[in-house]
Amino acid sequence: MKTYRNLLLATLAMTFALIVLGAYVRLSDAGLGCPDWPGCYGHATVTQASDHISAAQEADPHGPVTFAKAWKEMIHRYIAGIVGLCIVGIAALAWRNRRDPAASPWLATALIGVVGLQAMFGKWTVTMLLKPAIVTGHLIGGLTVLALLVCLYARTLAPARVTVSPALRLFAMSAFVVLAAQITLGGWVSTNYAALACSDLPTCRGAWVPEMDIANGFHVIRELGVGADGETLTIEALTAIHWMHRVGAVIATLVLVSLAFGLRRAGHAALSTALLVILVLQVLLGLANVWFSLPLALAAAHNGGAAALVIVMVLINYRLRATAQQRYPGVLHESHAA
Repeated sequence: MKTYRNLLLATLAMTFALIVLGAYVRLSDAGLGCPDWPGCYGHATVTQASDHISAAQEADPHGPVTFAKAWKEMIHRYIAGIVGLCIVGIAALAWRNRRDPAASPWLATALIGVVGLQAMFGKWTVTMLLKPAIVTGHLIGGLTVLALLVCLYARTLAPARVTVSPALRLFAMSAFVVLAAQITLGGWVSTNYAALACSDLPTCRGAWVPEMDIANGFHVIRELGVGADGETLTIEALTAIHWMHRVGAVIATLVLVSLAFGLRRAGHAALSTALLVILVLQVLLGLANVWFSLPLALAAAHNGGAAALVIVMVLINYRLRATAQQRYPGVLHESHAA
């Protein structure tokens, strides 16, 4: 089981890095650096596709295809492939150790299916030319993979032996739903390139409630940059997307802060502190992205902050559930670690 746990931890770290790298690829406009999938112009490497890339650059010097963008996109795909292989390995180890309470072979197997669907979203992101709904779905899929990996890893940890009220467990689950909704809004902001629709703080375009076009901003099935009517997406539509994310941030912050204090009162000081620290950093990153006009490093880090919040919220919910049931399904005994 020691190998299983170490592989889980390594895959978790790679998945986190992959989510941040995916944000970097998207925000640096490299999502179409290789306009086919899974290779680059039918080749396994950028070097092999150099003639096609050179021709694309000559035809459109300001287009989406350059050598730098192609490398960014392919490195992202290589790492995604490694993560997928690691998850297959995790499932194989889980089945081999299926009698151990720390293993969860059915969940590990289901994770392979989620990874397969995530790969399809990665393909559609390219072949459907960055449709916002597909790209947002790809982001949510990556975070879902991360959350399931955390669930598997959490089973290898001993739960805290403290009293947990049903109300706190319910509140923690509800807070996770609020966080998921807020992250989805954030993904919609990013995939529609609406992060700078409001460039002032704390108001938006000089008003607390600016002029907005919510209908077009949140019309889901459409091409990138166009509204339901097929016309170019207006600043009012982009403002609606950005402003709703800000409102969601306020709500999510209040909910998560309340949860953190509830955890502290229940004896989960470490989880409470982790949640508060990551939340504060995430809020500061969000404000800094607006204040400094979306520097690439800060924008990618903001995606990393969302992933970190997912990790800690999965751990919180698992810990509360395991403690409430007063059983220890995920304890690794020394005999297994030997």
